[in-house]
Amino acid sequence: MGDSEIFDFGDATAIIKDAIARSRYQAAALVNKELLSLYYGVGKYISENSRSGYWGQGAVKRLSESLQRELPGLRGFSESSIKRMRQFYEEWQPIFANRPTLSGELPQGANRPMPSGDLTVNKNYPPSSMDASAIDLNLLSNHVVGVGTPEFSAHDFLRIGFYHHSEILAKEKSLEGRLFYISQCAAEFWSVEALKSNLRGDLYARSGALPNNFFQTLPEAEQARRAVRAFKDEYLLDFINIEDENDPDERLIERGIITNIKRFILSFGNKFCFIGNQYRVVVDEQEFFIDLLFFNRELRCLVAVELKRGKFKPSYLGQLNFYLSALDEYVRQEDEAPSIGIVLCKEASRNIVEFAVRDYSKPMGVAMYRTRNEMPETWQKALPDFDDMKKLLEAAPDDQDEADS
Repeated sequence: MGDSEIFDFGDATAIIKDAIARSRYQAAALVNKELLSLYYGVGKYISENSRSGYWGQGAVKRLSESLQRELPGLRGFSESSIKRMRQFYEEWQPIFANRPTLSGELPQGANRPMPSGDLTVNKNYPPSSMDASAIDLNLLSNHVVGVGTPEFSAHDFLRIGFYHHSEILAKEKSLEGRLFYISQCAAEFWSVEALKSNLRGDLYARSGALPNNFFQTLPEAEQARRAVRAFKDEYLLDFINIEDENDPDERLIERGIITNIKRFILSFGNKFCFIGNQYRVVVDEQEFFIDLLFFNRELRCLVAVELKRGKFKPSYLGQLNFYLSALDEYVRQEDEAPSIGIVLCKEASRNIVEFAVRDYSKPMGVAMYRTRNEMPETWQKALPDFDDMKKLLEAAPDDQDEADS
């Protein structure tokens, strides 16, 4: 028997597979960086010329049509895409302009006046519309360097896709919120669908706002900080529609969640793994059932979720505290952190919750939810069907432009 017949190629295969995956990721990251640089440069060029009035009305549409004629099959340069490129430049350029310029970074002709605050071209000179070097493909990379902070990495800016940037710019108006969503997209590998879901749920405003007792009950402060960041104080369950609001049966909510479990996890975060609903635990030969049980990979702990249709009652925490004790005793693995419990209810007074949770020994918090029928009618009409959203994600860039327009 030869050596090749007895050698286990499992480790070698895994090593090469990992190298291939890393290579593909790096290649995709480089391509994304080049595309963002192109779109930023084109956005600057379009802004300086179209905003000044030199190109006249309807210039972007005519330019898109001309590009399609010159480059048949070109994708990503529809009228709406070009306008998004212009917005991409116009929204970020003032931010980049306020940071110190690095030595050796100024391009030739850097003494040329920049556009004013409203990004109209200085009337004292014509824009270089016919200059082949008018679009600087290194502009974005030069500009984004130096904007990093302890909370935000400039590298993240170049890692996420153009459609992610477009959605963030369109839906979040504060700089801090935009940097937050960029960082989350890069760290969590959010799809466009996941980003839209979190923008609708206002994740930036709601992250870390959950009333809880994590710092009093979790053994490590860093674990408590991560737990606080992992939950929101309100969740938008826009895939659930309840006809009779007076029906007290929590199973209606539970069935809606189970039917749409992938979308529920999108609301909670992609580090949550679903274990089961009506999860059975046995204590002293008696059966008890937890509404929803998850495992959080970052926190490395079980997360029990109890669903309540009405207003929060302090007595709910006694039941949840019992479930967490049972999970820690009979289900939790030795290397896992203490289980966390969340009461998800329709209404809750923050003061009452904070009084109620502080004397319990198990880590717990209380969050609220909104279903589709509780949202304003204009919001409901704006929410696409899940199958339509899936089609949008699978569509080519220009197909997505048509859907947006």
